[in-house]
Amino acid sequence: MVEPIALWNHGNTPKVRGFLAYFLAVSSVAIAAAFFFSDESQNHSLKNILSSSRRVWPKLELNWRSVVATIVGFLGSAFGTVGGVGGGGIFVPMLNLVVGFDTKSAAALSKCMIMGASMSSVWYNLQVTHPTKEAPILDYKLALLFQPMLMLGITIGVELSVIFPFWLITILIIVLFIGTSSRSFFKGIQMWKQETILKREIQEQEEQAKVCSVVIEADCQEPLLSQPELIQKTGLETFLSNLRWKGILILMLVWSSFLVLQILKNNSQVCSNFYWVVNFLQVPIAFSVFAWEAVTLWKESRARRMSGNWECICEASIEWTGMQIAFCAFCGLLGGTVGGLLGSGGGFILGPLLLELGVIPQVASATATFVMMFSSSLSVVEFYFLHRFPIPYALYLISVSVLAGFWGQCLVRKLVKFLGRASIIVFILSSVIFASAVTMGFVGTAQSIKMINNHEYMGFLDFCKR
Repeated sequence: MVEPIALWNHGNTPKVRGFLAYFLAVSSVAIAAAFFFSDESQNHSLKNILSSSRRVWPKLELNWRSVVATIVGFLGSAFGTVGGVGGGGIFVPMLNLVVGFDTKSAAALSKCMIMGASMSSVWYNLQVTHPTKEAPILDYKLALLFQPMLMLGITIGVELSVIFPFWLITILIIVLFIGTSSRSFFKGIQMWKQETILKREIQEQEEQAKVCSVVIEADCQEPLLSQPELIQKTGLETFLSNLRWKGILILMLVWSSFLVLQILKNNSQVCSNFYWVVNFLQVPIAFSVFAWEAVTLWKESRARRMSGNWECICEASIEWTGMQIAFCAFCGLLGGTVGGLLGSGGGFILGPLLLELGVIPQVASATATFVMMFSSSLSVVEFYFLHRFPIPYALYLISVSVLAGFWGQCLVRKLVKFLGRASIIVFILSSVIFASAVTMGFVGTAQSIKMINNHEYMGFLDFCKR
């Protein structure tokens, strides 16, 4: 009998706690520095900053900028959706520096690209069987657990982006992305080693079977790749088996609730009583759905343990306790907050987190992309009503991302099957996050140096004066 590996047990305990301590310590120092720079005597600089924030929408035409945007957007969408991280950390600098959009419009168009790529990836994944067992490729239980907290976090991130200075956002994102990319990279190395051992054992068993004419049963450890004894299904049977209408309806209900509240908030006066009431109504909606799913997971996990059944109730290979549930809530909020600050779908946290929870790469990628589809589409609809992006450019970039999502999923899935190594998905995830850290670091450093040279205001901004 093999017990599930708890997130806070054994080797993961110091690593996860060390990562959280590293991020919180650096974040605290950076925020304290922002308070130091906050000075009421520099309000004239603040007014200049706000007045200089104007909308810049380049025309959609064939030139070197649009060609570069197409290539970078295609590759970023393809590999971003495979890793389950979206690629917003690459799209925003590209749209801002290369194409020439202002920062807010670039973030809105980045959401459009993430939405297009995630939708096509979800459609592709619905036609793919689970690699190891008879179950949906999408983990609806984990999606229901993380989606409401991710959407609430995105709201928090958007609000913080109004008051946080640009250099502080840059530091927080770089620190977080370097940490998550490093964790994912070492997780990929660990999986690569496990796959090498597993492939060697299978090869030895095949050789012994040829010699002794005896088929030796494979190790009971769950492999990362599909096994030949799984029942072959038609495309329609696979598609229907991957659908769970109850989970989809609940996710759509949460999505619709947040959309209505966001529209009401955006059509109200900033900092008015109605504005704050609508804003805080998102908290009970998110926590009620999260708490309902968390209690369900905890009860099912507890009932199975008491009966001596250590089979996991979802794809996560952990024991659902109060500590794990609180950790998932924190990471969901953190992922959404980063998405709101950056203009991404929150996958930069959710993708690595699912791997930490023991979800195999194929399911982690599909589930993270599924959740991002809801969060990014919510932002796109909201930005549409706010007229944050030009429709022609948005439609073009969405079409590029849709094609890239299909291409990326198809290519990498075939590559994983051919090489017999699912860890490739983890290395792609790590690479996209690291590339986002580099691009965001470059843009943020250049912008911060420019602000310092111009003696611009470097502290917190006034939330209600915008």
